[in-house]
Amino acid sequence: MELLAKVLTVSDGVVAGTREDRSGAALEELLAGAGFRVVERRVTEDGVESVSKALISMTENFQGLVVSTGGTGFGPRDLTPEGTKLVLEREAPGIAEAARLASPLGRLSRAVAGTRGTTLIINAPGSPAGAKETISAVLDIVPHALELLAGISTGHESVKQGH
Repeated sequence: MELLAKVLTVSDGVVAGTREDRSGAALEELLAGAGFRVVERRVTEDGVESVSKALISMTENFQGLVVSTGGTGFGPRDLTPEGTKLVLEREAPGIAEAARLASPLGRLSRAVAGTRGTTLIINAPGSPAGAKETISAVLDIVPHALELLAGISTGHESVKQGH
């Protein structure tokens, strides 16, 4: 199975052209180095509606990973988790919790993770180092998660109930 990924940068500053998208670039480099083909990078402004619209568009008919960067903290415009929760069909709290453990600053993260269709969505912080740390902490399980979402046989179904 080919590993496909998309990166969504959530930043008013990047949209306005006053900040460089360093975290999106860092994530693209990390994912490519881990064997993913990054097929899209997109930028949207902070906010519940902008994030949810971007994620709906990016996950439509897509089988793979979507990582957002930015908007997961305590700032007044940090609303990425709220926008993400609007589009998730199933949350994956274990992924978000594991990502938070990558750094002491992870305790300040409100990031969420979950699925929409055959897409796994993971929020990451807006700093390049934080984004790379948190995604690196969970990247080892992402291929298996994507196989499960795609309905690819993983061997689990051969185990008999009660044995």
